[in-house]
Amino acid sequence: ATARRWPTRIRSAHPWSGSRDDGAGTVTVDGVPLSDRDRALLDFEGQWHRHVGAKEEAIRAELGLAPARYYQLLDRLIDTVEAQRHDPMLVKRLRRRRDESESGHATRSMPG
Repeated sequence: ATARRWPTRIRSAHPWSGSRDDGAGTVTVDGVPLSDRDRALLDFEGQWHRHVGAKEEAIRAELGLAPARYYQLLDRLIDTVEAQRHDPMLVKRLRRRRDESESGHATRSMPG
């Protein structure tokens, strides 16, 4: 089994996001811990365009995840309060994109 690496060099693009380091390396959002993996997913999504190459390759290289799994985790994560507090602008953008995609799928799949 391959060990997963969660990048520590990726940081939130929004310093006003409400997340804090308690001095012991634990990042909390209003007292609720956001896991390293969750922070890495959100921070990667917010900055993936800075990576060289295709996004799917960067997901594998940086996060050690299959792209399908990454999107499953990210989709669940953006529905959490912790993610909203960590990076509200990113979460809002991702939710809007998901909602637009879902409404487009529903429209196309309706018999007409």
